[in-house]
Amino acid sequence: MNEAEAPCGTTLHGVLLDVYGIGVLLLGESGTGKSECALDLVTRGHRLVADDVIQVTKDGGQILIGQGPERIRHHMEVRGLGILSIRDLFGVAAIRYRKRIELVIRLEAWRPDQEYDRLGLEQQTYAIQGVDVPMLCIPVSAGRNVAILVEVAARNHLLKLLGVHVARRFTAGLIPGSDEEARFDLPSFSQEDRE
Repeated sequence: MNEAEAPCGTTLHGVLLDVYGIGVLLLGESGTGKSECALDLVTRGHRLVADDVIQVTKDGGQILIGQGPERIRHHMEVRGLGILSIRDLFGVAAIRYRKRIELVIRLEAWRPDQEYDRLGLEQQTYAIQGVDVPMLCIPVSAGRNVAILVEVAARNHLLKLLGVHVARRFTAGLIPGSDEEARFDLPSFSQEDRE
């Protein structure tokens, strides 16, 4: 289906990237560093799909596909640098035309009074066109390397798709007699190892 025939969808403000094969949608208020994070990820070998405006359509029942509008496709606006052409700067290997949206990461300014998930047990979702997409909220503050956090979130999402939920396994392993206890073996160290 070409763009002219694509069904009317939703337009979102954010950045869509291909990170380790996972379609990651970065959302957040203006100034939270979405584009800077995306630029950092592109320099690490990941691929930009769209910056600022993402057109989302449904492909089948529960599959969401995102792409950038043709006029601004593969361009990025970074405060202090202006408009950048990711294709011209980094080559065709740094871009994708469209990508399935599989993980939403909301960047928000860190607030000391806010409670944040520290174990990773809570599963939040973000609804787009009636489809609930797994979502993480990452607090952003000066000096925090958000690109690394996004990479790790994508890797952890891949593990979950394979049925490995580390946070659940870890907490279940702390409860004596649980089914997960046998599968979560803490290393044992001899006295020699400790010295």
